[in-house]
Amino acid sequence: MAQHDHSHVASSQKALMLEMKSLQEQPVEGFKITLVDEADMYNWEVAIFGPPNTHYEGGYFKARIKFPIDYPYSPPAFRFLTKMWHPNIYENGDVCISILHPPVDDPQSGELPSERWNPTQNVRTILLSVISLLNEPNTFSPANVDASVMYRKWRDSKGKDREYVEIIRKQVLATKAEAERDGVKVPTTLAEYCVRTRAPAPDEGSDLFYDYYYDDEDVEDEDGDCCYDEDDSGNEES
Repeated sequence: MAQHDHSHVASSQKALMLEMKSLQEQPVEGFKITLVDEADMYNWEVAIFGPPNTHYEGGYFKARIKFPIDYPYSPPAFRFLTKMWHPNIYENGDVCISILHPPVDDPQSGELPSERWNPTQNVRTILLSVISLLNEPNTFSPANVDASVMYRKWRDSKGKDREYVEIIRKQVLATKAEAERDGVKVPTTLAEYCVRTRAPAPDEGSDLFYDYYYDDEDVEDEDGDCCYDEDDSGNEES
């Protein structure tokens, strides 16, 4: 059993190192990824910048991704540290989204197994799904019923009922102080929000933790675009 677990750890660590390298070289627009502790590949911190022209514009939201040792065969958990008022985010910050649910056959959930996690998914698809979820909540099976009701009132009134929007704007304003404390400049325009693919400088400290494990040729080069395609957002929620 110990040997089996060691094999899982070695496999998942390499998978996560490759993903971290890919996300550093080709960042996902609106996200900044770091390790909580460089000695622990299984806990990532995520800074999420609210997309321009949305209710979350100017926001600075923190989250954690915790990976299991058998990743990518089992999904990670995604939890917001910042207080979020959203139909698909639980009070404790856990995100309810199909892509993060284990691929089991559960007719009661209303989800198809194909909508759930599978080993071809990765952190990039999770991040795109989360940003899509923020902008397009799923109210059919909400994690926060009160937020879901409030969102539907806003939507059905075509924006006249502003209670939902006002709560979000207050939360966005509350994040500005934390951004200042962290020394983070939050993008507020589309040009600032969209980042171009870049290779990390050779002397960047964040490059050090994976250099010992594999060579650069282990990772295939890809072309990066500014801002994601909605077709790739994987916005299946639960």
